[in-house]
Amino acid sequence: MELIIMYHGLKRPSTIPHAFPLSELTSLTGKMAAENSDVMASKTSAAFWCSVYGSGIIASLVVYGVLQERIMAVEYGGELFGYSVFLVLCNRVAAVIFSACMALGKGEELSAKAPIWKYIIISFTNVYASTCQYEALKYVSFAVQMLCKSFKMMPVMVWGMIIVGKSYGLRDWLVALAVTLGSTEFMMTGPTSSSSDTSNSMYGFIFLFAFLALDGLTSTMQEKLFKEHQVSKYNQMAWVNGLSAMTSLTTLVVAGQLFPAIAFGKEHPAFLADAAVLSGSAVVSQFFIYSQVKEFGALAFAATMNVRQIVSTIVSYVRYNNPITHLQILGLLFVFGALIYKSVMALLESGSQEEKKPLLSKGGKFESSVEDNITEIKDKDSKV
Repeated sequence: MELIIMYHGLKRPSTIPHAFPLSELTSLTGKMAAENSDVMASKTSAAFWCSVYGSGIIASLVVYGVLQERIMAVEYGGELFGYSVFLVLCNRVAAVIFSACMALGKGEELSAKAPIWKYIIISFTNVYASTCQYEALKYVSFAVQMLCKSFKMMPVMVWGMIIVGKSYGLRDWLVALAVTLGSTEFMMTGPTSSSSDTSNSMYGFIFLFAFLALDGLTSTMQEKLFKEHQVSKYNQMAWVNGLSAMTSLTTLVVAGQLFPAIAFGKEHPAFLADAAVLSGSAVVSQFFIYSQVKEFGALAFAATMNVRQIVSTIVSYVRYNNPITHLQILGLLFVFGALIYKSVMALLESGSQEEKKPLLSKGGKFESSVEDNITEIKDKDSKV
């Protein structure tokens, strides 16, 4: 049956070159509708999985944060745990097992893809950054620690300029400045000490400043390693965490803390349970982080981590009933507002497609750099 078109009131078979038989037109319309339906289904599926990965990251890292504070700032049977490097060792061993299993499951090679000395530098800074992070919780509240992870934006930007040769726009510097000012306002307008009776904020800030310097260097060196040697994610995780475990173990043995830490665990089984869940949540977070970064890119991860900071801070205050002033709440809003503004503006920029691309290809190779203000890939693969 041919498509009929009216010419001056007369019905004539269409002679228009682009005319279609009605059956073909109906079929084409059906195909277009099916394609539109597939696109909508694809977008819905993508939104669903991005939410799943994001929820997994937030939930696992909130558990991780709560247990950090529980282990380092709350007594077990009237005794505080004092061997933070032991926690680093537990986390790294769990991460090595996870990354090795994932690498073998995906058929990735576990042989070193970069000079060993580069892995050693990252492992060294990683271990002692994490140690300073744990030690700080003896003296300052979890909220202060979270703010310092945002505060590190400027130090890492400086490291990026020096080591990698990065450049940053005016908005990046303004957001970093807003975060810095908001963090400073929070620390100067209310209590900052932890719930520990032995808390001394000055010691806590010293540990946090050391953490900022070491963690910023770790992030920059990891990015440089990815770019220069094209190592896969799990390969880097296995090597960095393996060497970090060796560094942690050596530190414990030299400091004479290995056996006292084990004895503390035997005397307080609740500590062993908390340490196991802490390490498990760190590994689980890495699975969700890897999945979201690979499939949805840096911006989705940045927004997720900003939400995680807010949720973790609120949970900490509710769980441990830490005091907070109205001016400190204002400081928190200032910091989190600046971070969320940066993420939203980046997502709305149609011209900048690089940050929207997945960071890892299907083969696990690094494709685009992670901007530093996306913290915790922290609490990323080997830094949780």
